[in-house]
Amino acid sequence: MSTNAPRNRDRFLGLKLAALVAAMFAFGFALVPLYDVFCDVTGFGGKTSTVAALTPTGEEAAAPDLDRTVRVEFLASVPSGSPWSFSPSVNHVNVHPGELFQAHYEARNLTGQALVAQAVPSVAPGTAAKYFRKFECFCFTQQAFAPNEVRDLTVSFMLDPSLPEHIDTVSLSYTFFAVSE
Repeated sequence: MSTNAPRNRDRFLGLKLAALVAAMFAFGFALVPLYDVFCDVTGFGGKTSTVAALTPTGEEAAAPDLDRTVRVEFLASVPSGSPWSFSPSVNHVNVHPGELFQAHYEARNLTGQALVAQAVPSVAPGTAAKYFRKFECFCFTQQAFAPNEVRDLTVSFMLDPSLPEHIDTVSLSYTFFAVSE
């Protein structure tokens, strides 16, 4: 009787290990969406919303904090070997929190064929992301380009007046990816 007990346990060991591997695999797939939700809620990792911020309805918007100036830097990048030229119109601006501002980027399709692109935003420092409100942004939708087309892309944004006082510089960065060949 005692010699059968270890054999019975060994028979179920393979099933237990297979279940553990399946659970780890499922957790790996769930991790990316869970991280995205976490970043959207907390602003961690510099992620900003991919939808327009809602303007207040029925109430007055907060007045700009004219006693405070924050430097907003604009950065742009494309993957190596990409068929794009992508850059901001200006490298930085000084804004007052609560003030609506518009920035421009120039994107150029360097090929003789139609392409579609998507811009992925990031804000640094990551803690500033939840205070960075975009009202209009080329990153909300994919951009279809004709062969050799040059386009001015606009982002309208505001820094929330409740941005922590110790943050005096915010960087808005976009990476421009081709989503079709």
